Amino acid sequence: MPTPRRTMFARLRASFLTGLVVIAPVGLTIWLIWTVIGWIDGIVLPMVPVAYHPDRLIQTYFGLDPSAQINVRGIGVVIFLFFTIVVGWLAKGIIGRSFIRFAESLVNRTPVVRTIYSGIKQISETIFAQTERSFETACMIEYPRKGMFALGFISIPAKGEIATRAGESRQLIGVFVPTTPNPTSGFLLFVPKEEVMELDMTVEDAAKLVISAGLVYPPSRSTAIHELPPNSVNDVLPPS
Repeated sequence: MPTPRRTMFARLRASFLTGLVVIAPVGLTIWLIWTVIGWIDGIVLPMVPVAYHPDRLIQTYFGLDPSAQINVRGIGVVIFLFFTIVVGWLAKGIIGRSFIRFAESLVNRTPVVRTIYSGIKQISETIFAQTERSFETACMIEYPRKGMFALGFISIPAKGEIATRAGESRQLIGVFVPTTPNPTSGFLLFVPKEEVMELDMTVEDAAKLVISAGLVYPPSRSTAIHELPPNSVNDVLPPS
């Protein structure tokens, strides 16, 4: 049977959807970055004297009309980055650590502020802290029952009371099984080491697979030969 030809409207619709797939991520990324930069500038620039604002400096240097509106974004971000680096450098010293401990002791005595601060601190440490607690390996385990497999991330081997209760003959590994499409929630399972199947895909690819509910599937190294053109498979395989 001959393949039916698509109408002009169908071809235009397909081209529009393809262009939307290309433009949407780029446009949303640029919009988000531009919005965040403007938000930071709106917070930081009011703290800077008016004479040192970027638009005033440009007007003074080029002799422009002071009433001219010049929108310069990004200076507040530079000031914020510099201020954050200085604070982080001071926090690593003895004086900075002592001051932080004293400030946190005051916060911990305030009922409402203590709850808000501790929650924000835990979120910040989880997102920004560069420690060895980050996941490094994706894996598969039989969950929630035999014959069904779930995607997970290996954390650390079981320690302390959990390892003692399991017995010396069984080595348990902590596996975080995320939920779809929100991988920040999930289940912490302690699985025997021999039942954990490590995967070749990276943690980023596994996270994409979870977030997309299986729609964004990373290429597998073991199946790369099946992706070759039909004439190329005979060139790879040895003659029988």
